[in-house]
Amino acid sequence: MSYRAKIFAHRGVSGHFPENTMAAFQAALDAGADGIELDVQMAKDGTLVIIHDEKVDRTTCGTGYIKDMTFEEILKLDAGSWFADVNAGEIIPDLEKLLQWAVMKGNELLINIELKNDLIDYPGMEKMVIDLILKYGLEQRVIISSFNAESLRRVRELHATIQTGYLIEGIPENTLEIAKEIGADSIHCEERFALSEIGRKAIDAGYPLRVYTVNDETRSGILYKAGVEVIMTDFPGRFLE
Repeated sequence: MSYRAKIFAHRGVSGHFPENTMAAFQAALDAGADGIELDVQMAKDGTLVIIHDEKVDRTTCGTGYIKDMTFEEILKLDAGSWFADVNAGEIIPDLEKLLQWAVMKGNELLINIELKNDLIDYPGMEKMVIDLILKYGLEQRVIISSFNAESLRRVRELHATIQTGYLIEGIPENTLEIAKEIGADSIHCEERFALSEIGRKAIDAGYPLRVYTVNDETRSGILYKAGVEVIMTDFPGRFLE
């Protein structure tokens, strides 16, 4: 059997469903994806909620920062109508709801949880996420990623074996140095890094490359040849076909 990278649904099947909603994640499971990628912010009351942006304005009917809203307030927002009328009524899920779904029979998806703490500091977020992962026995199926290197260092201090992924943009020359320093297990990068000389050195050094966000399935061959471990895409069906 020929090699292929694992296919992760980026924010769920976000090309066809409103991103980071249970509908998008269920679509990934139905499509046969290997995993999902999702983003976590923290509400005013400490609830971990799944949304990419620090504010709700782009993907809901509301306005304002997640950090200034309680989860009860967040649940009242429509997180689907912005995408399509048929998706009206979708809500912003909390991380625990997602993990409860992840342990249901027939669900073996890998789960990439991105901590969105590079712009806003959410004190204690790392421990709260790890505690939930352990509660549901998912430490072997979860990858915690972040652009915040110090946050990933804290994750490693809190748990010795949960996988971590150091998120980068572009082709930073100090990527391997930082990844090693913080105890990261993998590097989450753009295609240009994966195809660069530094990307090749990263693979040779034992760091799997997980590439975001690739929506052109014709790029799969060159990425497979480069040896990337994961392709994250809004359209997993294109790659799985």
